[in-house]
Amino acid sequence: MGFYPEGASVPQELRRAEFVLQPLSTRHVELDYAALMDSKDMLRRWSQSDWPSDDFTLQENWQDLDRHEREHHARKAFTYTVLNPDESTCLGCVYIHPLYGPLSDSDHEAEVRFWVRQPRLVDDLDHRLLQALIDWFREDWAFQKFYFVTVDADERQVEVLEASGLERKLAYPGKGTVLYLYYG
Repeated sequence: MGFYPEGASVPQELRRAEFVLQPLSTRHVELDYAALMDSKDMLRRWSQSDWPSDDFTLQENWQDLDRHEREHHARKAFTYTVLNPDESTCLGCVYIHPLYGPLSDSDHEAEVRFWVRQPRLVDDLDHRLLQALIDWFREDWAFQKFYFVTVDADERQVEVLEASGLERKLAYPGKGTVLYLYYG
């Protein structure tokens, strides 16, 4: 079972008028950390965990980014930071992972999760980012199938995914929550 097709190129960037996506790396640690700490409550609901904790440190974030960067280079998972056009502010993050084993029925399937910095939800940046991601995955990625994944507790993201026209394929019970998969 393969995650990303051998030999297929991994997109290095996505540019739009109001944001740019780049592979997340340790060079983004301060920008990423500021976005995380600005969005703690939303991220805890989104991740169904206590991450990031109130005492989460810049060094712990550097370790997370280092892991994401290594996974990206090894083609085990891909993580992108969402930056403003001049790359001075982190607006969110996009995570691309292998589709969870029991849910996958073929090779080269991905689950995609994303979040947008909490203050940017008021201007619906999450809607525009999702549409750009849908187009990007259809045009530039080599996955056979990709699914956007969220949890029922993140009502905002459920609404955004429902409004996008993506088809909800599955509701999968998790630990105290339900995962929703939307087929791209």
